[in-house]
Amino acid sequence: MVANKTYDEINVGDSASITRVCTANDLYIFANASGNLNPLNLPDFDHNGDGRKNKALAPAMWVGALVSAVLGNVLPGPGTIYRSQSFRFLERVHVGETLTVTVTILAKEPDNLLRVGARVEDAGGRLVADGEGMVEAPARKIILDDHEVPQILVERHQHFNQLIARAQTLEPLATAVVWPDEASSLNGAILAAQAGLMQPILIGQRGAMEAVAEKIGQSLDGCQIVEADSEVEAAKTAVSLVHAGRAAAIMKGHLHTDTLLKPIIARDHGLRDTRRITHAFIMDVPGRPAPLIISDAAINIAPNLSTKVDITQNAIDMARSMGVETPKVGVLSAVETVNPSIPSTLDAAILSKMAERGQIRGGIVDGPLAMDNAVDVNAARTKGITSLVAGHADVLIMPNMEAGNMLAKELTFIAHAQAAGVVLGARVPVILTSRADDDRSRLASCALALLFAHWQKTGVAAVSPAEEEPEALTGAPRRFDTPETV
Repeated sequence: MVANKTYDEINVGDSASITRVCTANDLYIFANASGNLNPLNLPDFDHNGDGRKNKALAPAMWVGALVSAVLGNVLPGPGTIYRSQSFRFLERVHVGETLTVTVTILAKEPDNLLRVGARVEDAGGRLVADGEGMVEAPARKIILDDHEVPQILVERHQHFNQLIARAQTLEPLATAVVWPDEASSLNGAILAAQAGLMQPILIGQRGAMEAVAEKIGQSLDGCQIVEADSEVEAAKTAVSLVHAGRAAAIMKGHLHTDTLLKPIIARDHGLRDTRRITHAFIMDVPGRPAPLIISDAAINIAPNLSTKVDITQNAIDMARSMGVETPKVGVLSAVETVNPSIPSTLDAAILSKMAERGQIRGGIVDGPLAMDNAVDVNAARTKGITSLVAGHADVLIMPNMEAGNMLAKELTFIAHAQAAGVVLGARVPVILTSRADDDRSRLASCALALLFAHWQKTGVAAVSPAEEEPEALTGAPRRFDTPETV
């Protein structure tokens, strides 16, 4: 329960405090609410020009707003009306710092008014800000249930930032870019090269690619160009470059997925390995503590049990290349109990048992699980599910391609996730992008291919030198770079 204090209940010298940690999300929310887009107050900006991204400075008025939290919630509490406030801001506050905000009653004035003093100190007791204010005390006693305001979801894709930062510690990957004859596919390859993620080998018609580069204001300097007269020839050439050791990855350009994959999956002279070729969407979902892998949502339409084994193993390997030591894999169906009338529940149970017996390695596999209890702990508890995976899944194995594709698109267009796509199971990773992908998604797909190739070669996941504060790829945030709140 939350109870306020009326004017008559308050004495001079009464005091109350709250403690608050400044987070990056606080600064994004304040920027959206106030309209203050000063880059000094937004994360991932080079404040002093030394080429490194610094921790953001909290706006002074964000610090001041914490005083109103004490007044409105604690002393005097609900029903308090602000009349005036003065502040001195003595020190700067950075993301990650802990603040203690204290309000003290200095005097009781006529007409129900209270003069209050405010102090804001950091964890070391250093005075950050102080001031005096005048508030009108509540006129009546108010007792309420301690309630939560609606949560705000910050549309911030820090997981992709972190994966890109990890990949940038590695040598760029020689990548055959197949038929990049339109703006988004060519620009994605050039941006990946500029970010140090790939050495592009552009396969297509030189004149068409040069015309597109000129149109988007980019240069093809530093890009190898291999001539091809058609999409089919370009795809075959990419496979030949891999066989020749000149390319260590393939990236889809402006051609149909079937055309790209046909020479890759060909039994003779293709890039088949010991497993089935499968696809994984890696989703950066705002509000989730880690990326989410969805497989298979693009290649295997109605996979049988044997194919699902390869889908699961490939997805586990992908997660491990991203730094997940022991991926938790939820095998999805419509229900979380085995039902012979629903074949996907039988497949899920078998996959779970196969993982227990070591036939699927490197992860913890459980199923069948419904979507809710695979990703939400409370949903799993409500259903009485005891599992190391339920509520904590890193990987979701879909019953079929339709379900996977719909889930990935729902997360992208309704939950504001960003998606990256990689084809697994071939001799080299295949970067499978969509025309709807933005630049960040394309960069993330390239980064994931580089991380996976590194893991295949070394068995070790790459690590960024600054994991807790991922570096952004751009400099000063533009107006539309500020994450939205929904």
